[in-house]
Amino acid sequence: MVAVAGRVVVVTGGRRGLGAALVDEVLARGARKVYSTARSAYIDDRPEVVTAELEVRSEASVAALAKVAADVEIVFNNAGILLPAPLLTGDFERATVTFDVNVFGPLRMARAFAPILAANGGGALVNMHSVLSWLAGAGAYGASKAAAWSITNSLRLELARQNTQVVGVHAGFIDTEMVSAMDLPKATPAEVAARIVDGLEAQATEVLADDVTIATKAALSGPVERLAFSVAG
Repeated sequence: MVAVAGRVVVVTGGRRGLGAALVDEVLARGARKVYSTARSAYIDDRPEVVTAELEVRSEASVAALAKVAADVEIVFNNAGILLPAPLLTGDFERATVTFDVNVFGPLRMARAFAPILAANGGGALVNMHSVLSWLAGAGAYGASKAAAWSITNSLRLELARQNTQVVGVHAGFIDTEMVSAMDLPKATPAEVAARIVDGLEAQATEVLADDVTIATKAALSGPVERLAFSVAG
């Protein structure tokens, strides 16, 4: 079991939204130190929090963080991006950026921090996905989260040999700036963060953070035509 108390943690995208809630949650459960990253420098006055600049699209930036955070035992890959656009007619560069952040960003982090986790006893890698990993209609964002889910499942097998717990997190809509324009029921970041850490500490391999995600996962064996996202629906 990977308990948070006394551990050293990194949370990417920890400045706001779910990332900030994860920082709060692990601190409340006794984390010894938390590296909280953002794309630009910021200040957190809590003595247990070390803020750091990180651009997950840059291998050099990820490597620099790994060099500083060599004591990390738990990695939360939370940083992500949502650039809504149709796949056929949307700007292709936006789709490329979406995949670079949401898919290759967590993979860069996993490759950089796997040796660190191994050296520190195994620890855990927690990757944020989405209910949209399984639903058509969310453009490059949904496609990127589906790819991230697949990567997480393969990383789980590759990292088992070093005793690293790999957790994939799926959630519906969370009340953050990313989806503020969508008029849909949303969970609070604090609620989702608590469920994520509950799952981590319970040795879960996958966390389904809300009812809509549980129902969607259960529908995967049904007709693919029913696996579609609609704001009106």
